[in-house]
Amino acid sequence: MKTQYDDIIHLPHHVSKTRPQMSMLDRAAQFSPFAALTGYEDAIQETGRLTDTKVEIGEEVREELDRKQQYLQDIIADRPEITITYFVPDERKAGGSYTSHTGSLKRIDYYERVFVLTDGTKIPLDEIADIESECFRGIL
Repeated sequence: MKTQYDDIIHLPHHVSKTRPQMSMLDRAAQFSPFAALTGYEDAIQETGRLTDTKVEIGEEVREELDRKQQYLQDIIADRPEITITYFVPDERKAGGSYTSHTGSLKRIDYYERVFVLTDGTKIPLDEIADIESECFRGIL
């Protein structure tokens, strides 16, 4: 059977003498999908990322936290080991997350309103939801 391309089908592939040959990577990039909306995929993922809302603690819990804080201030020279659960606001959207950090208490800075731990961590007093420690057992 004869086709219209029989006269050129067996000719060698043409290689330009004036233009450099394209690399395989650049050649493949020509056929990659085109992203018309740059950043759209990132925006979708960011919108889908879940954050918690900050829970407003009640008066009883606030009083208990105040008692624990006062007791810690009294024994601060012993560098008590504490576990603090606190709210960390999200930098990109409304809400945030609750996290816990364990360490030895170095000082309570009432001017900056933070707990300072021996590892350098600063935890804002207003974001604290709970304080746990062995030193509270049997006392509070």
